[in-house]
Amino acid sequence: MDNKIYYTYMIRCEDNSLYTGITTDPQRRQQEHSSGGDKAARYTRTHKAGKIEALWKSGNRSAASRLEYYIKTLRKDQKERLCADGDLSVLEGRLCCEQYTFVPADSFGTDGGFGR
Repeated sequence: MDNKIYYTYMIRCEDNSLYTGITTDPQRRQQEHSSGGDKAARYTRTHKAGKIEALWKSGNRSAASRLEYYIKTLRKDQKERLCADGDLSVLEGRLCCEQYTFVPADSFGTDGGFGR
């Protein structure tokens, strides 16, 4: 059984696009995307990653992956609203939104890093 906490995150890239992914360590993952190296996603290698705009905590990998999938189906304006307030109600009916906890932007640093 996987007892790790998983996060679904949205990173704003320099071209103002939004990249969505999952991780167990948001700070490490943001640094990997920003470096543009082998561990960066293909998308963030070509669209330079900026900071994490939104982050949700979930209890397991499956839940984090489901949220990632449904966020990726949204229009850009809907994703922008998610970044602004973290409200997943746009996904009601497709996802059990109560299993996710939004992590406000002021709880992590301006560079996308997290205070621990």
